[in-house]
Amino acid sequence: MAVRLLSHDVSDLCLGKPVLKSLPITSTVAEALSALKRHGDTFLGVLSTLDNSSPRLAVVGKVCMVDVVCFLLRDDNLIDPLSALRSPLSAVLSKPSDGLVRQIDRQASLLEALDLILEGAQNLVVPLRQSSSTRKKPIHGEFCWLSQEDVIRFLLGSIGSFSPLPALSVSSLGLVDPDVLTVDYHDPAASVSALLPLALKNQTAIAVVADGRKLVGEISPSTLASLRDASVSAAIATLSAGELMAYIDCGGPPEDIVREVKKRLSEKGLNGLLDLLEESMSVMTTSSSSSSDDEETVTRGRLQRRKSSGSYSARMRRGSEAIVCQQGSSLMAVMMQALAHRVGYVWVVEDDFSLAGVVTFRDILRVFREHLG
Repeated sequence: MAVRLLSHDVSDLCLGKPVLKSLPITSTVAEALSALKRHGDTFLGVLSTLDNSSPRLAVVGKVCMVDVVCFLLRDDNLIDPLSALRSPLSAVLSKPSDGLVRQIDRQASLLEALDLILEGAQNLVVPLRQSSSTRKKPIHGEFCWLSQEDVIRFLLGSIGSFSPLPALSVSSLGLVDPDVLTVDYHDPAASVSALLPLALKNQTAIAVVADGRKLVGEISPSTLASLRDASVSAAIATLSAGELMAYIDCGGPPEDIVREVKKRLSEKGLNGLLDLLEESMSVMTTSSSSSSDDEETVTRGRLQRRKSSGSYSARMRRGSEAIVCQQGSSLMAVMMQALAHRVGYVWVVEDDFSLAGVVTFRDILRVFREHLG
């Protein structure tokens, strides 16, 4: 029965999915930044022609706010980030050989999609069906975007087909990966900049620990991306990891920390980042009068999320929650937990909250694939 499930076309997973928002590879980093803010999407697809003789467009990569932040934190861009924003978009994209974005035919099986993910694909691009009148035109909105989360949700609908896997513990299935990215709560946040690209590639986060291996929070690429604000690079360049957790919390950067960031930028002579921060704060101030209701809604949502986070989800001091489980947690429970919180990983902790490792969607999908033989 599980084999029949995986014979489904990937088009079955596209039902209800929005058209992929995208921008051409000829764009600048600044144009990508503007598009990310305007659309409100975590990622945007990057389009290019397949070759000089064809007008057809293909998705050759993706870009998010974290890509822009990491680009601005490079040593050669720290002094003059505003000039760096005028760089071509290709400067922030991963190499095509990394295979993070792969195109797949609408009629391809779910099993084929699963194998591409296990080979390293983070997202699968599925061409949408076009009418004959537009078939020869390069349309920007002709693709759908599938993620590992989409595949996990689809499998969850027929989880009984994989019995007894769902009831087994993540530890017994070998899903607890002890090789995690960590930073100490008191370490300079600048140490995060080298880890963020790895976290983005692995689709995990950076665990913030104290007193050895005690988990006290996380710095998540998805949280940074949701801020839609490249000025967070100024905070990373000046704050500690613990202070950065407070800076990126859902309510927005606290005024006292913003003042401290400006002071430290000035002391370090990072006037370009200071200008970027001032510009961002000016935009936020201008729009604040029309967004108070939205801000109240976000705050209510944050409080509700913390109330419903479950017995193993700890409210982190000064920062966002880290979603955690224990080694004896069942595969089913961990999948449900990750999907409920829209994350692709769950931290594994001991009874004293010492960090034991992480369980990722990709490793979960590998277990399902191995179950099929």
